[in-house]
Amino acid sequence: MGGKKIMICDDDDSILEVLQMMLEFDGYTVFLENNSTNLIKQINNVNPDLLLMDLWMPVLSGDQLLKTIRTTSELKNLPVIIFSASVDGKEIASSAGADTFIAKPFDMDDISSKIERLLIG
Repeated sequence: MGGKKIMICDDDDSILEVLQMMLEFDGYTVFLENNSTNLIKQINNVNPDLLLMDLWMPVLSGDQLLKTIRTTSELKNLPVIIFSASVDGKEIASSAGADTFIAKPFDMDDISSKIERLLIG
């Protein structure tokens, strides 16, 4: 993928590790954040091409963060994929402004194809 940068935010370190291994294998540069309160600062530091983010995290939830991203002029066009085990996660993610949604437990091929679609078009 020619060095595209993906940031992943989830409070579950095992999910971060699995996604990092898979995405680095696919050729992406991966940045991890397990503390949702640091995410906006990290996005500004890294300037990722895409954000993968869990919906339910302590302190700041994914939908709260996404609403902030969508109302910040420098970040509003950042492609965001929300993932969650929540039954109503897809609706919450959509109303917060997510580009797409992935249900947990997720299928790695599904993640890869959705990332590719958002980054390549």
